[in-house]
This record gives sequence, structure tokens and C-alpha cells, in this order.
Amino acid sequence: MWRILLLGLVLSGLTTLARAQETPWQACHGVPSPAGPVLSDCRPIQDFVDPQGRELWIRSSVSAPTDTRPRALYLAGVASSEAWLNGQRLGVNGRPGATARDEVPGRYQAIFPIRETAWRTGENVLVIHLSSLHGGLRFARPMSAIGVFPYPYPQRPALLAVTFLAAGALLAAAFGFGVIHVMRRTGSSLVLAAMAGVAAVQAIVESLRTLFDYPYPLHAWRMSAIWGLAATFAVLLVSYVAGRFLPKARRLMIGLALGVVGATALLPGFDIKTVWALILGVALAALPATAGVRRRVPGARLTLAYLALFLALALGFPEWLADISFFLLAAGLVLPLLTVEVVRLGRDDRGREAALTRAASRPGRLTVASARGVELVPIAEILAVVGADDYVELRLVGGRSLLHAARLDGLATQLPGSFLRIHRSVIANLAQAQRLERDGDRWRVHLSEGAPLPVSRSRQPALREALDVPPVGAVSA
Repeated sequence: MWRILLLGLVLSGLTTLARAQETPWQACHGVPSPAGPVLSDCRPIQDFVDPQGRELWIRSSVSAPTDTRPRALYLAGVASSEAWLNGQRLGVNGRPGATARDEVPGRYQAIFPIRETAWRTGENVLVIHLSSLHGGLRFARPMSAIGVFPYPYPQRPALLAVTFLAAGALLAAAFGFGVIHVMRRTGSSLVLAAMAGVAAVQAIVESLRTLFDYPYPLHAWRMSAIWGLAATFAVLLVSYVAGRFLPKARRLMIGLALGVVGATALLPGFDIKTVWALILGVALAALPATAGVRRRVPGARLTLAYLALFLALALGFPEWLADISFFLLAAGLVLPLLTVEVVRLGRDDRGREAALTRAASRPGRLTVASARGVELVPIAEILAVVGADDYVELRLVGGRSLLHAARLDGLATQLPGSFLRIHRSVIANLAQAQRLERDGDRWRVHLSEGAPLPVSRSRQPALREALDVPPVGAVSA
């Protein structure tokens, strides 16, 4: 995280210096020659250097260094480049050209060392030949740095190691949540595993610019991946928080997140896309967390406070958001949740065991721990049991429903024989069944009250046998 922060500050400083030296840049008509480029019709560039979709010659005057430290021309951007100082060729990155066929794509970052003999007393003429004809997507700021700086620029391998430690920790968290999902089959652990995995990939993609000097056409794919990972993380965050604190509205919240976060693809600039994808995802996640606070769901208050803190930091320091927010959000939320999830699952196991012990001494009743306290629910009043991630929803006679801290698989073996699993997420009380009805290519069972329940194709024969309904197409004698 701190590596990203410092790297962002370094690049910001580098860009500031580059813009200072870019003034005044001039765009010219250029022709190469053995003695150096011949420029004509030079005009000041009012905004920023943009070679996208064209060939561009630019010229500027730079001052000779006042010390003996070596200097180099640093270029970072989506362009092939070739540079001269006072007519002496500094180097080439790819091969600029007037057409895509003529151009050979260069690297996103290029460094051209400057020999001491190339400098003159006073002002020096720097000429750069650029072209960007293989970029694909268009960038608001195609050249992130152009300038002459001391050579070599100091590297920070320790900070790069910190990034990989963070990525390793997130991958470990993804593995831990994956193991919990395999053992418990909980949807929340699967979502958290995906969140940790996405954040780990984000750390790797963010570091590609430092680790790998890639050709500039790949920069569009890298930036697209950064936005895509941020958007995916935002949707997963909404899914997790909604499933944890407002399960009945989870699908609605996921659909809303897909639409709102996905719409950020229409915004200009990848930094803006990434920033707003994260902000909108966190803001949407705060809605079910707020509902959880009102319903006094454990953990909702802390989650809402965390999301509010992140939003405050994001709005207070927007210039840092695109670079470090992902690590702040992922490391600050996903890693602690691994411990919390393990503790919570252990507590739920103990609660289930205690509830089963109490239920064994009260035949005909089910001990249910709900937000209202502990209730003894007559089994005969249970219409159906519907899976809801780590919980089940008990649909009762009279239109009531209760969330019960139990798993569907466990209840299937505890309930009496009148209950039958008719779908992977539904157990029905056949004593309340009225009729089996076809709805298109699907079947539904109607109970004495409430909405009809879906019947999976694989469980339909067992249901027909239990209800003494002949198979489809059977002819009675």
C-alpha cells in the first residue's frame, strides 16, 4: 500500500517536472536528415502533447545542467519515440511512423541517456519524434511524463516487495475463504474469496509498469484491467454486504450495482472510471449496512463505519484514490474478515449444537434464534424452509417468516418425514401441499398458503411418489 502511495507521489512529481519542461513545447513539421531532423512551421502547443492517431514532431528548449550528474530524457506514454538533443540522436523507442504500417510500437516507458558532449552552454534544443497508431483506446493524457532528469532514477525494491507481500496475503485470504466454502458451502465465503482474489490480481496488475517494460499498445489493456478489477470488487462488495445484512434484497442490490458501476465505463479517463466504480460500489454497499444497523444485525455497525470512513477519505483525497484505494479497501476489509468469518462460523456451530440439544428435549417444536430472541416454533406450522446463505428462512402459517441460524442440509435430516427437499434450496412440508402444477417447462407445488415453490427436475419423481401423483405421461388402468 505504501509503495503505491510513494510511487504515486513520485510519478506526480515526475509529471509536474515534465509539464514544467513541456512549456513551451512546439509542434512542428519535421523531416529526418543525416545531420538531424529539419523542422519547419513550428507552433506552440497550448494544452498537452498528444500523438494519438498521428505522427508528431515536437521541440523545446532546455537548460544545460549546472552539476556533473548524468542526465537522461525520460518518456512515459502511449507512443513510439525518437529523440535528438542539439542535432545529436539520443535513441529510439520502437520506430515512429506516418502510418500504422510504418510504425513499430515502442515501450510505454523509455529512457534515453544524454552524453555530456551533447550539451551546449545556455539553451539546448530538444526534438522528439512521436507517433501512436496502435493504441486502440484513446487516453485523456497519453503522455504521463516527458522531461530531462538525473540518471539513473533511484529505485525502491523494498517497496515493491511490500506490494508482493500484500498480494501474497490477499491470495492467502482467498485460499482461506475457499477452504471455508468447501467445508461449509456458504455463499458469503465464496464472495469473500473472490474479493480477495480480485484484490491480489489488482496488486499484480498495478505493479506491471514497474516489473515489465511492456509495449505501449498493452497499456490500454492494463488500464482496462485495472478498471475492470475495481468494478468487479465493487459489485462483489455490494453482494457480500447485502447478503450479510439484507439478504432478501441481495439480488436487487447486485442488479443495481451492475448497472451503476458498469455505467462508469462511459466516463472519460481510466482514473475517473476506476475512482467512481469504487466510490459508487462503497456507497451502494452502505445501504444494506445501514439496514443492518437498524435491524441490529451483529457486525453491521462496524461495517457501516468502515464504509463511511473510506468514503470520507476518498472524497477528501481524490488524487490518491485511484492508486491506493483498492489496497486500503481490500486489506482493511478482506483480511480482518477472514478471522471474523472463522470466529463467526465457530460461534454459529456452537449455537446450532445448543439449539439441537434444546430441540431434542422438545419434540414437535423447533428452537429458532432470531432477531427477536429465541422462539419455539411448532413444526406443524412450518410451510417451507428456504436456504438463505448461512441461514435458512422459515416460512410459517399466517404469512410470518423467521431467519434461523442453521443450514438446509442439517435441517433436512432433522425434520420429520412429512418434509421433503424439492429443490436444492427448498424443503416443503407436504402436509400443507395442495397441488402440483406445471408452469411452462417447470413445475411448482402449491401449499395451503403463500407463493408456490419451485420443484427441480431431479427431485420431481420423489415428490410425485410422496404426493401419490402419477408420473407425466402415465396412463391409469
